[in-house]
Amino acid sequence: MNEALELVIMSGDHDAHGTMVDRARRAEELGYSRVSMGEATGWNVVPALSLIANRTDNIGVSNDVFSPYGRSPAMIAQTGLTLHDLSDGRYRLGLGPSSPALTEDWHGAAFDRPLRRLRETIEVVRSICDGGPADYSGEIFDLDGLSYDRKPPERPLPIDLATLGPKATELTGRFADGWVPQLFSPAGLEERLNDLKRGLALGNRAASDVQVSPILRCFAADDRERARDATRSMLAFLIGAYGPYYGDSVAQQGYSDVVDEIRVAWEANDQEAMAAALPDDVLDKFAAAGTQDEVQTRVRRYAEINAVDAVRVGFVFGMTDAEKETTMTALGGLL
Repeated sequence: MNEALELVIMSGDHDAHGTMVDRARRAEELGYSRVSMGEATGWNVVPALSLIANRTDNIGVSNDVFSPYGRSPAMIAQTGLTLHDLSDGRYRLGLGPSSPALTEDWHGAAFDRPLRRLRETIEVVRSICDGGPADYSGEIFDLDGLSYDRKPPERPLPIDLATLGPKATELTGRFADGWVPQLFSPAGLEERLNDLKRGLALGNRAASDVQVSPILRCFAADDRERARDATRSMLAFLIGAYGPYYGDSVAQQGYSDVVDEIRVAWEANDQEAMAAALPDDVLDKFAAAGTQDEVQTRVRRYAEINAVDAVRVGFVFGMTDAEKETTMTALGGLL
């Protein structure tokens, strides 16, 4: 297996920025190669990422992910270049197509042509980061030539995409530097890698040009059933409430009946029924929950997939600090 593990820090679990820094420093001590942090409707993650970059030495820093509807391409480039400087080149910029709910109900924008917007955002960001002007005439963006007024970095700013579907993953292979998928079984991930390879071919690129880091929800505990119940509830919530793309992706991997049942329970606001609709065998294909040995075994299974460069460890809603430490330490033993 590869020996790279990354850690997702859930900002919603923290009441202060300092404890997120502490978590990142602990991950660095344990040998994790990178920490990342999501952004939806909670804190703007840039201040936290800035603090982490400033108060760590070697660990990589990423965001999962900025919406191309929530920030302009120029602002995304400015943010990325600033974090790149703060981290001495340890930062990777995370982008994704976002979702209708986040785009329309939070950012107040129309969720229109997300893949085209994502592609043009990448192209504008790259132009700015390479030292050129934001001079761009596309189908979404029409910019008139202003330039970043600082020296561009010697090492290019890597751009990772969080995508799920075949066309979006093909776009990742064609244009991005990394792929950060979530909610894939090992078999589903291996199949979707074919779309990534097709994108690489279209872009005349090598497999080594794109770093693959799937997010896997992990909960290792002495209380096996607590770990599994909490993880089951979170996965069911992601499938039912974070729609429609996570649910659609899981359905396309062969679990449409499970997804349908979870969605019916979600519409009825019955969270117990949502969790009950996710059987043990499906839970074990999409997450790593149980004893320390069980979690290590399932993480190894993902790490052994050809083309996977790192497994990005995500926590589960409701875990205590002690449970997170147990999980981090157990998986740190694989490094």
